[in-house]
Amino acid sequence: MMTNRYAFVAVAVLATFLLTGCQTAQKSGSTASAAPSAKAESPKDTQTVKGINGWEGEISGKPAPGSKFTKLKIGMSMKQVTDLIGQPNDQGAYMTGKAWIPFYYGSDRYRHEMVYKSQGRLIFAGGSVGDYSSGHLTSIIHNVQESGYR
Repeated sequence: MMTNRYAFVAVAVLATFLLTGCQTAQKSGSTASAAPSAKAESPKDTQTVKGINGWEGEISGKPAPGSKFTKLKIGMSMKQVTDLIGQPNDQGAYMTGKAWIPFYYGSDRYRHEMVYKSQGRLIFAGGSVGDYSSGHLTSIIHNVQESGYR
């Protein structure tokens, strides 16, 4: 009977130790991973801008010489963008965490990404209730070394 009690106490102490260690590793890991990304992208490389129809977004990097992206404005619909600069080399969509929030009716439930070779990437946000358009431009990422594939 006593050996069972000691085994239970040993398991409880070991579990507490492991859980504390995991929490510490997660906290220190998150701050360590935040530092390189902050270093890689300085404030002068990314600017927050106001676009058309009240949309806000970000523009990062420097446009390539003669870039089609300079014609774009934050807040444009996907159809407006493709009519203006043409079809992308590659594209795809993904859901954001906001899609899983109960009773969330705002935009940015999903994002659509368009990739243009030697130009960069365009990110569209969409998915608000009652908005059946394909999204609005929220981010322009200039990159002359873009491969054209996701």
